[in-house]
Amino acid sequence: MKSLKFLIPLSLFVLLAVFLAVGLRLNPREVPSPLIGKPAPDFTLPTLHQPEATISRKDLLGQVWILNVWASWCVACREEHPAVVEFGRRKIVPIYGLNYKDTRDAGMQWLARLGNPYVASLFDADGKLGIDFGVYGVPETFVIDRQGVIRFKHIGPMTPQILREQIEPLVKSL
Repeated sequence: MKSLKFLIPLSLFVLLAVFLAVGLRLNPREVPSPLIGKPAPDFTLPTLHQPEATISRKDLLGQVWILNVWASWCVACREEHPAVVEFGRRKIVPIYGLNYKDTRDAGMQWLARLGNPYVASLFDADGKLGIDFGVYGVPETFVIDRQGVIRFKHIGPMTPQILREQIEPLVKSL
């Protein structure tokens, strides 16, 4: 009977250690999105630079495009921005920004200072569209196909390697 009392806690400890070991090997940037393969959320938002102008999901149908979620207060966005600017210069695919939970002035100043790779930036002051896209935090990037279906989601800063090895081949295949 004494040996059974010892085995139960030991078994629980081993089981927990296995779960911890498996969990530590997972990449937190590879959070599966339930939106992959589904239509992008419907939206109509004002642009950052021209509040009277709006862009909607319907306006973007018929083209492959990238949505890059960013904010002026986001440290990781500053880290990824040079790679996004360089990718935008290559004009492989239109890149739209989603200025997330920011102020209009701060967003415009940030782009003026660091460069603007976007065809336009949508202004999502309250973060509702970000929530509809399932944004966990900024930066996040989505590739959307001609039919308006989300084909790819990347959580965290984009790097030249991710753009070259994942985004560019996907965009060219769509």
